[in-house]
Amino acid sequence: MAKPGRKRSWIRRILGYALVAAVAGGAVMMADGWVSLGKRASGERLARIQASPQWDGSKFVNPEPLWNDYMGMFNFFASTGVKKVPDGPLPVVPVDPATFDTPPPSGLRVTWFGHSTVLIEIDGRRVLVDPIWGDRVSPFSFTGVKRWYDPPLALDDLPELDLVLISHDHYDHLDRPTIEGLAQRDVRFVVPLGVGAHLAYWGVPEERIVELDWWEHTTLPGLDVVCTPARHASGRAVVDNNKTLWSGFVLGTAGHKVYYSGDTGLFSGLKEIGDRLGPFDLTLFEIGAYNEAWPDWHIGPEQAVLAHRVVGGGVMLPVHWGLFNLAMHGWTEPAERVLAAAAAADVTVALPRPGQSFEPSAPPPQERWWPDVPWQTADEHPIVSTKVELPAEP
Repeated sequence: MAKPGRKRSWIRRILGYALVAAVAGGAVMMADGWVSLGKRASGERLARIQASPQWDGSKFVNPEPLWNDYMGMFNFFASTGVKKVPDGPLPVVPVDPATFDTPPPSGLRVTWFGHSTVLIEIDGRRVLVDPIWGDRVSPFSFTGVKRWYDPPLALDDLPELDLVLISHDHYDHLDRPTIEGLAQRDVRFVVPLGVGAHLAYWGVPEERIVELDWWEHTTLPGLDVVCTPARHASGRAVVDNNKTLWSGFVLGTAGHKVYYSGDTGLFSGLKEIGDRLGPFDLTLFEIGAYNEAWPDWHIGPEQAVLAHRVVGGGVMLPVHWGLFNLAMHGWTEPAERVLAAAAAADVTVALPRPGQSFEPSAPPPQERWWPDVPWQTADEHPIVSTKVELPAEP
């Protein structure tokens, strides 16, 4: 039988090992999270930022500032009695990589992977938008908002890409593991001012990073990409809020035009986007993660339909929903509300299942592939952006 003193010595040793392991593990996880925060711009990149008309001397700003009901934000933590996450598996469509071996007959095809991740095939070019293949919307791999289903296609199985577009650096649009995976490919990244510092920090070669201010553009043979204004914000930590720019994008070829709003509230500049760059065969407007306490950050379903009409959209693909729980509304609510608003405005909306491809020239049949669960109508939970001068009817 072990003597009591020797037994206590072994216990102390085991506890000591456990403490060292916990501290070391915590340090590794914190270091990994620190890398995910990204990098601040410096040198020539910072000089471009400081020369931007959107820079006020210390940060990027919106022409129509964001309004917040700070007291109302406490309701974010209150239960609304709605289903904020799915109860079970969703009807995800596994993507066959061979799909992309055959060009779309119309020249334009899109595949929605959930949230704002979309692969756009446009007249011989492939453009990946706001790709998120990571498990969580967080700098950490072990905590944070978790995705509801695995990606419909493995990152390594994506076809050859021409461009990757990043609209801004929030975690649900700029995912470090995904960027590190795509950095191994010979693909160009097009991003708003300042976001390139994150990419370079995570291994993307500088020569493959194109940073644009609002209304600037870059080209590939047969394809023009314009960085468009948006009404939003940026930042991956409290100390770097609005130190990088946010934007939407327009893709244009001789045969087609596509507009992606990025994250945005309603803003007057939408009319200028339509006048200068529209009309569009397809628009991708964000419709989810809204709340009346922050009505200028995200446009909401009804205002998204209005904005689609203002810019001169043909078919509307709603994005920024169906993958993460980022607000207190029901998880099916953005889709239900956008369908109601589109029907009232006679707008064609495509709501594919995650992983489903379609051509805007022949949108998929309207199908509620999600369950019938409680949700709030526009009258019950209105999202009305502030400080914006925009006609009620385009």
